[in-house]
Amino acid sequence: MREAEDVRAILRDRGPRPSGPRRFPPGFIWGAGTSAYQVEGAIDEDGRGVSIWDTLCARPGAIANGDTGAVAADQYHRYREDAALMAELRLATYRFSIAWPRIQPDGRGPVNERGLDHYRRVVDALLERGIAPNVTLYHWDLPQALEDAGGWSSRETALRFADYAATVYRALHDRVGWWATLNEPWCSAFLGYATGEHAPGVRDPRRAVAAIHHLNLAHGLAIRAMRPIDAGPRLGIVLNPAPIRTKDGTPPATETLRDGIRIVDGIRNRVWLDPLLEGRYPADIAADVAALGGFPIADGDLATIAAPIDWLGVNYYHDDTLGDLPPGTSAAAGAAIHPGTAGIAWDPPDGPRTDQGWIITPDGLRALLVSIGRDHPGAPPLIVSENGAAYDDPIGPDGRIRDERRTAYLAAHLDSVHRAIEEGADVRGYIAWSLLDNFEWAWGYAMRFGIVHVDYATQRRTPRDSALWLRDVIAANALP
Repeated sequence: MREAEDVRAILRDRGPRPSGPRRFPPGFIWGAGTSAYQVEGAIDEDGRGVSIWDTLCARPGAIANGDTGAVAADQYHRYREDAALMAELRLATYRFSIAWPRIQPDGRGPVNERGLDHYRRVVDALLERGIAPNVTLYHWDLPQALEDAGGWSSRETALRFADYAATVYRALHDRVGWWATLNEPWCSAFLGYATGEHAPGVRDPRRAVAAIHHLNLAHGLAIRAMRPIDAGPRLGIVLNPAPIRTKDGTPPATETLRDGIRIVDGIRNRVWLDPLLEGRYPADIAADVAALGGFPIADGDLATIAAPIDWLGVNYYHDDTLGDLPPGTSAAAGAAIHPGTAGIAWDPPDGPRTDQGWIITPDGLRALLVSIGRDHPGAPPLIVSENGAAYDDPIGPDGRIRDERRTAYLAAHLDSVHRAIEEGADVRGYIAWSLLDNFEWAWGYAMRFGIVHVDYATQRRTPRDSALWLRDVIAANALP
């Protein structure tokens, strides 16, 4: 069977390993994650405002099968049931996001207390089960009113985000010890404003470049607004960096490809990590995007962005591999968001893929975790804040879901985390993506990432074999 072949390929030996279990450091944090728009549903309840994802979902053809997040996994009503399930799976932490439109329906002005009360109840339900809440303040659901006023291409949105962050932090800081400002700002900037695949569905690279800076600034302003309220909780941000390389890992053979890899690495990685950890933008990328308006930096912005943080979340799914564009081929689609890369192509290696067609490159996670500390001495501790795979394995006649490929995927990537720690990377935890099957953005409900299966017709939750495997890994704090 192809599934069995994929499992063998995912777990293919990547070097000598100890004969015994591979133990993680004492206190290593284990968890799973979701985001508000992907699981909550209840988009019209308790005073919630309209988000950019509500608007995009209403646009014909924008989302596969015309799906929306209107109901999703109904976690808005089922959070207590889900907290009990997390406890059964021995999760130490649950990473979830706050829906900004639930707190400020228009992104500014009066606070909707019913929205805050909901998240107070969620936090209490988790704490009652001994699960530490890990809150992300922004996972892509910008209030539509702010987008109408310019969205992330406007500096005003960064200022409003800081107000919102302080509001939520003030309400929950006494019970939530882990906070992230933004999730994957690269996606917000480029998938939202350059390719239009994600909300708000705009195709304007100039707006995407402005959004880079305003998202970075929003993070820094939020950190500065939150610290004086309570300096105790751990504050951070979640990025999605990736190794950018040739298909076989060899040096690029042409000047075009060498420059293309530099540009893609700059846009995907360095324009986020460098200002955050070094207080500067990479000079080469600043020059590359000057023709698109450049970064709209004001006095003091870079110092604000570089405000110290306590942890850095790393979301990882696969490496990006590039090659020269074959002669006679039109410019690659990626050139729309990477100025100067019209002569290169995205060129993934052969091998097993997830249902989304994403290539599986587990060793890239090891390389990435090691490189962050190497390239940025003094970087904060790392958490692998998302890692997982989309596979739609059927429920068997006995009610069991044998998702061997997902289990193999998790095992291979946890092996890479363990290797990274052995090589000196300061990795403090691993959060699987995702706890539940959910609304997977432009793919709608066609892709299933959950370690727990959701029957969308009944909302019944069924842990897959991968969830039970992960439960045992957590109990042992070790890979078998």
